[in-house]
Amino acid sequence: MLFVYPAIFHKEEDSYWVEFPDLEGCHTYGGSVNETMEAAQEALAGYLLTLLEQKKEFSTPSDISTIRVEDGFSSLVSCDINQYKDTRAVKKTLTIPSWMNDRAIAMGVNFSQVLQEALLTKIQS
Repeated sequence: MLFVYPAIFHKEEDSYWVEFPDLEGCHTYGGSVNETMEAAQEALAGYLLTLLEQKKEFSTPSDISTIRVEDGFSSLVSCDINQYKDTRAVKKTLTIPSWMNDRAIAMGVNFSQVLQEALLTKIQS
């Protein structure tokens, strides 16, 4: 799931720090703009995953054009929380018709991959 929130980047001496006006307490820093952007994406993902795990609602992102910055600049920061979720493999036992199994094996189908793709499609719909 892709999320995009506005962030405010501040420069302090030889480094930057960033805050998300819509997400209280969500901030991070870096030594360069690129490093800070990467850290901002990770901080955003971690913050949103925590809200998701706690079953709390996400705040609506502000319109970036309404954000006024005096000592830095604003930018949109995006993150895909799927890449940060728990990726441990879990073994599942399932039952399919014999004819379907035989046909899939003959075609060289990767059963795990097909199931993962189907579940992801179902979850995202």
